[in-house]
Amino acid sequence: MNLNSAPVLTVYGRPDCHLCTELWAQLQPLLADHRVAVRYVDIDGDAELTRRYALRIPVLAAQDAELCEYRLDRERLQAYLDAHATDR
Repeated sequence: MNLNSAPVLTVYGRPDCHLCTELWAQLQPLLADHRVAVRYVDIDGDAELTRRYALRIPVLAAQDAELCEYRLDRERLQAYLDAHATDR
């Protein structure tokens, strides 16, 4: 699997959000053994995203599915990785 076809996780958040920083830091070591692309989206740059996620950040999403909000749900993330991601 090349990185272009790797599953993509998206973290929706905003600057200076301590929960967003915490989720991002917890996420990185869990993904070390998987080919997964991760992107961070600042919701303040998009009115629709701000409306959708304003009080729920951070939100971790994979395609159209939200895996968790506020805190990292390790079990749900692991289930997603087991089903979609491949090892290096």
